[in-house]
Amino acid sequence: MGRSGDREREGAMTDWIVAGAGFTGATLAERIAAELGQRVLVVDRRDHLAGNAFDGADDNGIVHHRYGPHIFHTNSRKVWDYLSRFTDWRPYHHEVLAVVEGRPVPVPFNLESIAALFPAFMAENLSRRVIGEYGYGRKIPILKMRESGDDEIRFLADYVYRNVFESYTRKQWSLDPDELDPSVTARVPFHASRDPRYFQDVYQAMPRAGYAALFERMLSHPNIELALGTEFDDARRRHPDARVIFTGPIDEYFDYRHGALPYRSLRFVHRVEEVAFAQPVGTVNYPNDYDFTRITEMKRLTGQACGRTLLIEEYPEAYESGRNEPYYPVPTQASRALLEPYLDAARALEGRVWFAGRLGDYAYYNMDQACARALALFEKTLSRVGAA
Repeated sequence: MGRSGDREREGAMTDWIVAGAGFTGATLAERIAAELGQRVLVVDRRDHLAGNAFDGADDNGIVHHRYGPHIFHTNSRKVWDYLSRFTDWRPYHHEVLAVVEGRPVPVPFNLESIAALFPAFMAENLSRRVIGEYGYGRKIPILKMRESGDDEIRFLADYVYRNVFESYTRKQWSLDPDELDPSVTARVPFHASRDPRYFQDVYQAMPRAGYAALFERMLSHPNIELALGTEFDDARRRHPDARVIFTGPIDEYFDYRHGALPYRSLRFVHRVEEVAFAQPVGTVNYPNDYDFTRITEMKRLTGQACGRTLLIEEYPEAYESGRNEPYYPVPTQASRALLEPYLDAARALEGRVWFAGRLGDYAYYNMDQACARALALFEKTLSRVGAA
């Protein structure tokens, strides 16, 4: 398998070009190579595989996720079993604190958060009312709680919205919360329990040898050729008859003919400290203070044992082509309207070109969702197309 700067073997037959070596592209390439027995050229303009999940050691020998924290979690047994072919797992439950009124409290906001921020008699009353209305263990969208007929529940919901969600959202998206799709609000519920975990999925773990090693194994099939540091257009010119799976920005594929779609990006500031651990949990959010949104301590995620630690601050910023990376599609009504002509153009290419992934679909996928999307696309469509 080729590596950074390599090119596909001269004269080798290529049936498919997969643009992007992240979860979506790697899953589809592996399925086509293994199940259909066809040759796949995977290209990525970066000098590494694994997309935004790429990890490795920095100059201090501390393993980190180059593009921000990636915590694997899923309720899909199918996705879990598929990825388990390529990695052993280290069980890991991610915990997040948010600094609210100067105090670090669990998020999603839960009964422990109430107990930490309100007087005991008030916290007990609020907890009792929430459990009485929604039931213990439920996750309730903040917007739903704000519509409650109970004045005290509405008070709590407004407090959480104002102190946990509103300012963080403005920093993350540079938009007011009501400008965003309701699915964004749904990502910050109230959890009527004392469960400290950020996720409650059945499967929660980190690849024991890291994400890069997982992708190395996924793309090690002899029918797969990997060309890193390679532009998709260059590969397409060399293989004009190959079918294409494009996981990059859909507007970029069509040369922005209908206008550029909006994306958000991130800037990271790394700080090494000469202590074993600097934070009590993997990530601490700062919804109301500072310009950064959160600080992640990588050793909490990777399980690495060493005497120093790495803290990574995240600063959201506007995406600018050629300067930074497009991390998040911006989920607004305006962006959906801009997307529609691109979806029409994509449908016109079906049978020869398919778009998938967070950027190809212009959808806010988690890692397991990107993998599930790729598996479904292969099983429902590409398996039949490739066998024809």
